[in-house]
Parts: sequence; C-alpha cells; structure tokens
Amino acid sequence: MQRKNVKLNYVYNAAYQVLLLIMPLIVAPYLSRVLEPDGVGTASYMESIVAYFTLFATMGISTYGQREISYVQDNAEKRSLVFWNTKVLGFCASAVTMVVYVAFSLSQKERSTLYLILTLNLVAVFFDITWFFQGMEEFGKTVTRNTVIKVLQIAYIFLFVKTKEDLPLYVLGLGLFTALGNLSLWAYLPRYIKKVSFRQLRPFQDIKVVWSLFVPTIAIQIYTVLDKTMIGVITGSSFENGYYEQAVKISKMLLALVTALGTVMVPRVGNLFGKGETFEVRRMMYRSYRFVWFLGIPLCFGAIMAAGNFVPWFFGPGYDKVVPLLRVLSLLILAIGINNVTGIQYFIPTKRQNLFTLTVIVGACTNFTLNMILIRRFLSVGAAIASVAAESAIAVVQLVIVRKELSPGKVLSEGVHYYVAGAVMVLVLWPICRWLSPSVLHTAMIVAVGAMVYFLVLLAERDEFFLSNVRGVLRKLHLSK
Repeated sequence: MQRKNVKLNYVYNAAYQVLLLIMPLIVAPYLSRVLEPDGVGTASYMESIVAYFTLFATMGISTYGQREISYVQDNAEKRSLVFWNTKVLGFCASAVTMVVYVAFSLSQKERSTLYLILTLNLVAVFFDITWFFQGMEEFGKTVTRNTVIKVLQIAYIFLFVKTKEDLPLYVLGLGLFTALGNLSLWAYLPRYIKKVSFRQLRPFQDIKVVWSLFVPTIAIQIYTVLDKTMIGVITGSSFENGYYEQAVKISKMLLALVTALGTVMVPRVGNLFGKGETFEVRRMMYRSYRFVWFLGIPLCFGAIMAAGNFVPWFFGPGYDKVVPLLRVLSLLILAIGINNVTGIQYFIPTKRQNLFTLTVIVGACTNFTLNMILIRRFLSVGAAIASVAAESAIAVVQLVIVRKELSPGKVLSEGVHYYVAGAVMVLVLWPICRWLSPSVLHTAMIVAVGAMVYFLVLLAERDEFFLSNVRGVLRKLHLSK
C-alpha cells in the first residue's frame, strides 16, 4: 500500500477538526443572542450529562480500533477481521448504553423530552467508524463527507432555531446531523473491508486491552465534561455554564489546530513501532513537540491579548465574563498540546496505555479537587483555573515518566525560538489592544499584527522548522504554476 503523506493528512485532519469547532463558532453569535446565556447554559449542562453515557457507549473502542488498524493497514484480511471484531464490540456497548439512557431520560421530571432527543448522540456513536479511516490514514474521506453534513447542520440552525423556545430543535440538530455524518462513512467500507466468517469473530478477546484504554477516557471526561456538571450543581446558575461554554468553544477551536497532528501521528507511530523503527519514532516525537510550540504559543498568547476586543462584538451584550474565562482557558492550548504528544502520540501507539492512564488519573484528581475548592469561590473562572492546573500536571508527570526516552530538556529547548517570538508579539500587542475599541476590524488588525510580528521574529532567528515549511510551501506553489 502506498505510504501516506503525514503533512497532507495533518491538513485534512486539521481542516476537519476546525470544521467541527468552527461550526459552533459560526453560529455562536447567532445562538448567543437567540438562546441567551441561560439557554446556552442549559444546553451545555444537558450535553454534559449525556456525555457520560456516550463515554460508556464508546468505551476505549475508538482508540483501540484506530491503533489496531494501524498495525495491519497493509493486510486486507487482517484489517477486515480487526474491523468487525472492534465494531461488533462497539455495537454491543452502544446498544446496552442506549437502553440505560432511555430509562434515565424517562425518569427525569424536568426536560425529559430534551434528554430523549439527545439519544441521537448515542445513535451517532452506534454508527461511528471514523476510527477505522484514521487507522488507515485515510483522513480525506472523513473530511469530504462530513463537511457536507456540517454545512447542512449550519443551515438547519439558521432556518429552524429562531427563538429561545426553539431549544429542542437546536438540540435535535446537534445529534441528528452527527449521526448522519457517521452513517454516511459506511459507503466507503466495501473498498477496504472483505467478508469475514461469523466463526472467525472474537469481539471480546481483547476486552482487557479495550478496558485499559477506557480507564483514561473516563478520567479525561472528569476534567472536560465534569467541569460543566459541577458548575451547574455548585453554582445552580445556567448563566455561569453559558459563559463557560462560550469560552470553551473558542479555546477548543484554537486547540484543534494544534492537536489535529496527534490523530494523524498515532497510526504512523503505531506502524513504525510495529516495524521496530524506534529511532524514527523519537525523531517524529521531537518534531511534534516543536510543532506544538511553533503553533501553540502564538495561538495561546494571541487569544489572551485579543479576548477583550473579540468577545464584546462576537457574543453581544451580557457575555463580559467570557473575557477572563477565555484568557485562562487559552493556556490549555499549550498544556494539552504537550500532553497530547506524550500521551496520545507516544504512549498509546507504543502499547503503554497503563502509563497514560496513571497520568490522566493524576490530572482528574487534581481537577476534581480544585473544582470543589475554586468553583465555590470563583464560579466558572474557578473551573477554568482547575482545568489548566490539571492539564499542566499531566504534562509534567508524563515528561518525567519518559525522561529516559524523550529528554524533557530537549522538549523544552525545542520551543526556545517560539518563546522569544511570543514574548515580542505580546509586547507589541499590549499597547495596541489597550488603544483599540471592540470591533471586527480591530480584532482583525490585532490578529494580523500579532502574526506578522511573530513570524518576522522567527525569520530573524532563522528558525529551521519555520523556514523549512515556508520553503516547502513555496516549492509547491512554484510546481503548481
């Protein structure tokens, strides 16, 4: 089979991840005004509840399936057997979870209809086979098909969600189109999968491995979804959840640009690890760390500087608290970016998910403990601080664990040029941001000036990573003429 292009797959996956998050970004200004903070907060809180059921429906199956497919992507018979073993296990987990969730929804005295509509989120999991194409390093197919679905979803929201009373229609659209997107990918399967005898299937043979991948997923959920649940329970305010949800949307969109490389790298590292090419694995890891610093630093510092100008015009009146929340949550870009490389790109494909689990549990405990303390005092801002602390703890612990294989000193030194460029960018933007009033034009000016300063500094530093990628782009533009 032809060797896949990592850079091209990164572009595909980055485009798709940004699409998944840019969709709410496109509709966020509209929904923030139609649903208002408490409506946005209500939807956010309810989605955090169904997310726990989604967690059990997926188990560790997606991570396991992607990894196992990457090992046998060149063998049609083996990958067909891996696919059906993995998907049958997924069918069983999803079906059981749906039955339990429907029973839970019917037991709710308030908003039972909304909870039932959210069953579509579990239907989406039932049909999800994205992990197969990720394992095959075929990211173009998922992007192309799901782009159409997401565009339709955006159109649906603008056409049918007109007032605050249309919250059920909004929730319906989220689950329905996700399910349709996952279902549509099955049309590609006949090209890759052969028929497998029922007698050959052993869907539960690796259940211990799947479970070992499921445990860190549970822990991760604690400091990604539990934040919203705890804000709702402790503060009793849908407004606080509304502010938090909007800030998270923006920070996740920026984070997607950094972590998209991880999804591409997992099958590649798994394939190299299976062939015993450990030197190449380490080389690619250091390149991944450098990429996180290269892209993460300007995104993180830029979001912090631009938040005060961006939030007022983007979300409208009543969302002032999103500004400090976005500034705090922007730090997740670097923290998650680093632990994504160590944990997802390195531990998982090299079959050391137990170490990954240990580090994630440390983060989960840190997050839960700090949430209990900080949310009571600082409300949603407390949850944001707790999330940053948890992700930072994970990054540190992971680097300590792999110190004999991947030098923490070298990981940090990979970012020296970018620390300097980021600092200069902040110094230049500081007076500009204080002088400019909130508007679309002024936010665009802040972004443009920040990017120009950052890349000019890298050019002055003769940064090899930056220059090599610029040369690559120029070479392709020249060849395309």
